Amino acid sequence: MSTVAPVLSDDQAEAHDRISEVLREVGVDLDDAILTPPREGKSSVMAVVGKAGSGKTLLLAELYRALEEAGVDVVSGDWEGRRRKDRRTLAILAPTNKAASVLRMRGVPATTIHRILYTPVYDPEYERIAAWLSGQGERPEIEGLTVEALDRAHTFFQSHKSIPGALAAAGLRGSDFITGWKRREDPLDIGFIDEASMLDDKQFDDLKDIFPTLLLFGDPAQLAPVNQSGAMVFDGLPAPATLSLSRVHRQDADNPILDLAHALSDPEVGFEEFERLVETTADNDDRVVWANRVEVDLMARSPVLVWRNATRIRLINAFRSVHGAPETELLEGEPLICDGIELPLKHRKKRLDLEARGLIKGAQVIYLGPGRKPGFSRLHVMGAEDPRVSAASIVKIEKPDEEEPFIPFAARMGATFLHGAAVTIHKAQGSQWPDVQVFAPDLFAAARMGRTEAGQPLWKRLAYVAITRAEERLYWVVRNRIAKPTGSLRVDDLKAAPVPLELEVET
Repeated sequence: MSTVAPVLSDDQAEAHDRISEVLREVGVDLDDAILTPPREGKSSVMAVVGKAGSGKTLLLAELYRALEEAGVDVVSGDWEGRRRKDRRTLAILAPTNKAASVLRMRGVPATTIHRILYTPVYDPEYERIAAWLSGQGERPEIEGLTVEALDRAHTFFQSHKSIPGALAAAGLRGSDFITGWKRREDPLDIGFIDEASMLDDKQFDDLKDIFPTLLLFGDPAQLAPVNQSGAMVFDGLPAPATLSLSRVHRQDADNPILDLAHALSDPEVGFEEFERLVETTADNDDRVVWANRVEVDLMARSPVLVWRNATRIRLINAFRSVHGAPETELLEGEPLICDGIELPLKHRKKRLDLEARGLIKGAQVIYLGPGRKPGFSRLHVMGAEDPRVSAASIVKIEKPDEEEPFIPFAARMGATFLHGAAVTIHKAQGSQWPDVQVFAPDLFAAARMGRTEAGQPLWKRLAYVAITRAEERLYWVVRNRIAKPTGSLRVDDLKAAPVPLELEVET
């Protein structure tokens, strides 16, 4: 079935032409679909910047499709076929699992920045399936796999372009076909980086080492990384290398959430005026809700967004209390946030295993129950391409007015987690949810403090980021209250997946 190509706005079309010109200079001609081998020493960095709704994702998707049609190979981190000196490659990356999954849902085969640094080692028998699905080999005959199973894998791959997902559709587990992970040794070619406002200088330098041709997509109105003094990596690029998009496409869709976000750019709008605007919008459109309490039912899948850590901790403990969660254990369905990996250097392979399967710092995770071994947890990593994993876990539940967190259970080493019913707005960058609750009293506190960041009132930057995390409905919570749950926590809404791989650390 053919699809109608979207009509680009004037600024998008100009950016598309400028990027096409740069690609042509490095041997990728989109107009005539002509590719020439990469040239040594030729490099470039450009940025496409614009606020929410300006069409950055649409432009990224159109460029991806044009590159694919021209014959450029897309490197996803799932599997890489035979390397050719003359081949041209593209990798589309995002800082978080959630940000990558948002792109994949729009048909763009994105993966995380971390995942592209490591490549899976496939069992040779099942690598034949990967080669066939990628058009680099004949349809194989695999002992134990029926014709129907291979057909399911092929159908899945045509829609999702994921090798692990296709093999899972054939009934295989990750432990069947992936035997380990190895650090990428060779540089890549062309890199698209979404949510580039989240990058710090070190990550930016690493990406420039990997990709001779690098294109950043970012929102200058978001919050800069905490160690960047309010600056974003694309701020230092020369003017000709920065392409700006204005708000066009989603404005026409009459989106009240984006209307509120863009109203924050008016220097005459203070906090009280903005709240009146939110209330008026809520009276006229059910996509914005003036909420007198936090809806606890939403917190299991979409964390409440706050500014202050103290607020985050109070809301987390309120969530656990209304669900009757005991201090000594977690309930199935409780949300967690990965806070890093606590492993010594000698267990580097185990660290790679965990990180490659999506357990990177900031990953949103749902607890599915204890693993088969003491200290292990069965987990669903939200937004990961292969979401089910069982890993040695250290879970920390922070308590109000207590310096040390309570640890209901823990392995000696492994992935560490904080509770995920509420998160700071900083940590929410790069993620989106259908329904988002913003805790407005925290933003009022920021407004009263009068703090600024990069010349903009801090509360406005916080509000902008928080509001634009909402895809469908925004809840502006104005009271420090929490509703009772309408039912127990659940896990049946999570997509079924193969039996997870146990990742054990021997000490």
